[in-house]
Amino acid sequence: MHDMTGKTVLITGASRGIGRDTALVFAAAGANVALVARGTEKIDSLASEIGAKAVAISCDVAKFQDVEAAVEQTLDSFGSLDVLIGNAGIIEPISHLATADPEEWSFVVDVNLKGIFYGMRAVLPVMLKNGGGTILTISSGAAHGPVEAWSHYCASKAGAAMLTSCVDKENVKSGIRAMGLSPGTVATQMQREIKASGINPVSQLDWSDHIPADWPARALLWMCSADADHWIGKEISLRDEAICVKVGLV
Repeated sequence: MHDMTGKTVLITGASRGIGRDTALVFAAAGANVALVARGTEKIDSLASEIGAKAVAISCDVAKFQDVEAAVEQTLDSFGSLDVLIGNAGIIEPISHLATADPEEWSFVVDVNLKGIFYGMRAVLPVMLKNGGGTILTISSGAAHGPVEAWSHYCASKAGAAMLTSCVDKENVKSGIRAMGLSPGTVATQMQREIKASGINPVSQLDWSDHIPADWPARALLWMCSADADHWIGKEISLRDEAICVKVGLV
């Protein structure tokens, strides 16, 4: 396990799924963890479970002022910010373009795309001032190919992947390690929502086809190590067996 003692990690969407498991994995590796989510009950409980190395921060990632305040609270709590994990994302409502509600469609983009930009924009001045940092974004196969009734999700994930590439292009020489992680299908609440829609082949997958949420969490920890430096500026996929071997997932 990569040692993160003395490092501080801000995780968006930390209340459930990949975000929750990521908080537990990083805390076990010695990191301070800032748990960011809209609701407070679950992240308060998680912070209590982790202990003094965790702080729960209520934040709507679709609002830049909230994200900026979350970064400031993280710095106030731990004195540093070394890693941003842009994990917060939503897929509901799943709908075909012809019947999609424009406001609901736009809100998914606000969370999945603007939320990623707001996180990057808020942490970059801090990281650049301190000589570097790591920015990890949860991507998806949907960023690279269309999926029926997922136009909002595909478009926002494609944009988030491009943002990650832009961060690398502009800041890699200043010590910023930016990478994306495409985990494949993960056994989380989002997959339950996809299953309930009954639309497209992903909804037809059996629950046993999905990987556990701690797999991407462990991959994110590995991505913070020098072992992952070859992939800086790129997107890593857990569908790649060679990557899973390097992370220790098989």
